[in-house]
Amino acid sequence: MKGNNAVNEDVLILSKDQDVNSDIKLDFAATKKAAMILRAINHKLRQSIIKLLESNGKLTVTEIYVKLRLEQSVASQHLAILRKAGIVKTEREGKFIYYSLDKRRIAKITELVDEMLEA
Repeated sequence: MKGNNAVNEDVLILSKDQDVNSDIKLDFAATKKAAMILRAINHKLRQSIIKLLESNGKLTVTEIYVKLRLEQSVASQHLAILRKAGIVKTEREGKFIYYSLDKRRIAKITELVDEMLEA
């Protein structure tokens, strides 16, 4: 190990220098999860689903695949990715499951992306 850098499998602690006032904890697992979230948004079909949900409020998977002219399995697969990333949320009403945008989560993601771009 060189200097004060502590290393394990998922975390690297970078020691402070003249540009940074405190140690920096670089968590590789968290970074990988954040990249998964951004990849979920950065896909044309998933962007179409996001736009559709924004204009319609909440929709079932059937309504989504019919409106986008997709196969049901394709729509379900992409909705699962968006759900895992926290971009969409589900709500059960009787036998139907409705998908809608988690706008608070999207606002937080947007805020963090804007912050990253300022650097």
